[in-house]
Amino acid sequence: MSNKIGLKDAISIGIGGMVGGGIFAVLGLAVSLAQGGTPVAFLFAGVLAIITSYSYVKLSKKYPDRGGTVKFINQGFGESVFSGAINNLLWISYIIMLSLYASAFGSYAPNLLPVTQNKTLDFHLFASGIVVLATGINYYSISIVGRIESYAVIIKLIILLAFIVLGAYGLIGNANLDQLSLSHWENPIQLFAGGMVIFVAYEGFELIANAAPDIVNPERNIAKAYTYAVVFVILLYLAIAVVTVGSLPFQEIRKAQDYVLAEAAKPMLGQAGFTIITIAALISTFSAINATLYGGSKVNYEIAEDSELPNHFLAQLWGQPIGLLVTAMATLVLVNTLQLESISTAGSIGFILIFGMVNYVGFKLAVTTGAKKAIPLAGALLCLVALVILIGQQIGSNLTGVFVSLGIIAFCFVIEWIYQRQSKPN
Repeated sequence: MSNKIGLKDAISIGIGGMVGGGIFAVLGLAVSLAQGGTPVAFLFAGVLAIITSYSYVKLSKKYPDRGGTVKFINQGFGESVFSGAINNLLWISYIIMLSLYASAFGSYAPNLLPVTQNKTLDFHLFASGIVVLATGINYYSISIVGRIESYAVIIKLIILLAFIVLGAYGLIGNANLDQLSLSHWENPIQLFAGGMVIFVAYEGFELIANAAPDIVNPERNIAKAYTYAVVFVILLYLAIAVVTVGSLPFQEIRKAQDYVLAEAAKPMLGQAGFTIITIAALISTFSAINATLYGGSKVNYEIAEDSELPNHFLAQLWGQPIGLLVTAMATLVLVNTLQLESISTAGSIGFILIFGMVNYVGFKLAVTTGAKKAIPLAGALLCLVALVILIGQQIGSNLTGVFVSLGIIAFCFVIEWIYQRQSKPN
């Protein structure tokens, strides 16, 4: 039986990675930041994703490895304190994504199955419970994780595409359609900052890199997989943003910020629509948690293999790397201590910095990979601009998120420096 991955499967990996729980978690946040310009904010984030995917295409072809991003960073910077810190940031960014997905699950679930009369308590119960359940599944059987993800991708895409089609029809004559007009847009800097806060909704395309060694006809299919996946998701998010902003008044979007996609289905399908989208959100976030727990533990293991984390992380516990349990426990801490915007900001800052480094590696190794230097250079500079604008905007509205983000980055560098100094004395 062949383990090779065809073009369709490779595209599915990219789409599944992006359309996980991200869109369900950050859509309301995007509208609160960009207002009527929300589709433009998603477009800004999508442009950064498509430019960065070019660097991933070239690096994946030249250095196909299941370590993906970890290997690219090491290839560009060597195995050093800097590369170790960036790779550890990648692992922690996976943990942040897990807490984002768990947060989305905890926000949607009480609307369908309230456990107590206290919505905040229900949030913590569901958000924590789903992480514990997914961790148990990962320990029980990795093949089940793959099966859940393959079914979930199909289910969530069918429901989201139906939401778009029905929603577009429902926009005809809808009084809220005016909210998409220029007069309701935030200023360009705010739109760009809004796009960067919710950039986490796009980060999953980098999972294609981990599958690169197994892709059939890599010279042709790797580029197609990245491009088709990212372009499809950009169009999907733009359509979802248009339908949502055109369907609900801003005050209702604000009120239902954490589960706005379900609320946006009400005008067209009533309570049934709300329930269907809620179910889609629960399936999507659950599958995303399953897959990201597995991916996060693999990244952790790869970093330890490259001697950028203590070899204790190479140990096995109940048949899986010890990093799986560490990842799950760290997720539980984050989801129960941080607000959604802080989680999203920390995730976006982490991935924009990592993608900036990958773009720089793409520029640095352009002669070797056959890349056009201008594209990865533009990607690296755009990531730098994005970080400056995002941090600047968030300092005024979400200082906690900025402190958490910068604290995590500093922590990665300090811990890596201490580890390298102790393990590799002069």
